[in-house]
Amino acid sequence: MRLEAVGLVQDGTCDLPMTQAELGDALGISTVHVNRTLQELRGEGLITLSGGRLTVDDWAGLSAAGEFDPTYLHITQPDAA
Repeated sequence: MRLEAVGLVQDGTCDLPMTQAELGDALGISTVHVNRTLQELRGEGLITLSGGRLTVDDWAGLSAAGEFDPTYLHITQPDAA
C-alpha cells in the first residue's frame, strides 16, 4: 500500500530486489522460514515472485492471510479532480 500510494505499483506489481536471506535479516526470521512462507503464499495463489518483481495476485487473500489492517498506515488517497 505504501508503494502504491507513491506510484511505485503497476497492475499489482512492484520491484522487490531482495534475496531471501536479506528478507530474513530484515524480518528477523531464518532464510528457511522465508522460503517456506513464500512457497506457501505462491502455492495459495496469493503472490508471484520472480526476477526481483513481486506481484500480488490476490490482495484480499493476502490481506486475510497476514491479518492486515491498513488503517494504521494513515494513508490518504488524493482527491479526485
